[in-house]
Amino acid sequence: MTQHPPNNRAKILIVDDQEANIGLLRRILARDGYEQVRSTTDGREAAAIFADYKPDLVLLDLHMPNRDGFQVLEDLGPAINNGGYFPVLMLTGDASVEAKRGALSLGAKDFLAKPFDATEVMLRIRNLLETRFLYLSLENQNSVLETRVEARTRELMDSQIEILERLARAAEIRDDDTGRHTQRVGQLSSNIGNALGLPGRSVELLRRVAPLHDVGKIGIPDSILRKPGTLTEDELAVMRTHTLIGAQILSGGQSDLVMVASRIALSHHEWWNGAGYPHGISGDQIPIEARIVAVADVFDAVTHSRPYRAAWPMDVALRELERKSGSHFDPDVIKALLRSECYKGPAMTMTPNRAMRAVGWPRRSRLQ
Repeated sequence: MTQHPPNNRAKILIVDDQEANIGLLRRILARDGYEQVRSTTDGREAAAIFADYKPDLVLLDLHMPNRDGFQVLEDLGPAINNGGYFPVLMLTGDASVEAKRGALSLGAKDFLAKPFDATEVMLRIRNLLETRFLYLSLENQNSVLETRVEARTRELMDSQIEILERLARAAEIRDDDTGRHTQRVGQLSSNIGNALGLPGRSVELLRRVAPLHDVGKIGIPDSILRKPGTLTEDELAVMRTHTLIGAQILSGGQSDLVMVASRIALSHHEWWNGAGYPHGISGDQIPIEARIVAVADVFDAVTHSRPYRAAWPMDVALRELERKSGSHFDPDVIKALLRSECYKGPAMTMTPNRAMRAVGWPRRSRLQ
C-alpha cells in the first residue's frame, strides 16, 4: 500500500494576484510545518504548475486579473473533478451566494474570507488535507483489495482450467492414444473463432473448453469406443449418449468456462439442418461454440488416424467439409475454417469418394 506523508508534508499551491497575500499565507503555513509550497500571481500559469507540481491542496483567489478563480477552476476541472477528492480552498472577500454557488459547482471544497485569520486558515487547511489523505488511503486500500481479488480469481481460474484439462485428457486417452486430439480441437476452434470475428475473451474460452467436447466418452464402454470396425445401430445409439453424459458431468457450473463447456459437450453433434443429435435442433438454435467445435472436431478427426480408420489427406477433408456446408455444418463456420491460416493442404489429388475408398472410410462413421 502506498504510504502518504503526514499532513504537514503535503504539497500546497497558492494562486493569488497579491504578493502580500501569498507572503502571509506562506508564513502561516511555515509556522505549522508546511514546507512544500509553490505559488503564482498569474492565474494563467496555474494549470501548468498544477500538472508539474501535483499538489495536494490549492489555495485559490477568486478575483484576479487576466484569469479569475472561476476560470482557473475550469482549467483544473479534469484534474480535480475526476471522481476522487481534491480540495480547493477559495480565498475571497466576496461572500455572496452567487459566488459560492459558482465556485462549488466548479469543484471548490471550502471558502476562506479575507482578511485572513491565521487560526481559521490552519484549521480549514488541516481539515481539507485530512479528508484528502483519508480518501487517498481508502482508494489505496480498495486498490490493494481489488488486486488481491484479481490474483485470487486468477488462481481459482487457473485451478479450474487445470482440472478441466485433466478431465479432458482422461476422456481422450481412451479414444486417442496420443491424447492430442482435444488440444488440436481447442486450438483450431479458437482460430475459427478469430476468423469469425468473435471477441477475444470468447476465443480464449473456446481454446480452453473445446478440449472437453468429448468428456462424456468417459461413460462409453471400450468395446464400443475402441472398436476397429463399423458400429452397429445399437452401438451407435450408445456412442451418441456421450453428448448427454458430457453435459451431465458439466451441468450446474456457475463459471463461463463450465457453462460454455457444457453447451459444447451437449450440442457439438447437432447438424445445421436438424439431422444431428441428441435433440435434433438446427441452425442458430445450436450454440455458436458448438457449431465451431463441430467443424474443428470432424476436421481434426478425419485428418488423423484412429483405431477404426486411417487418416484422410487434408485437401480431401476440406473438400468434404465444404460439401457438407449447409447440411451438417454452419456455412459461416466452414468459410471461417477456410479463411483461417492454420491448415493448408496440398492441391486436390483425388475425389473425396475415391479418397474415402483408399483410406477404408466406412459408409457409416461414428461421426454421423
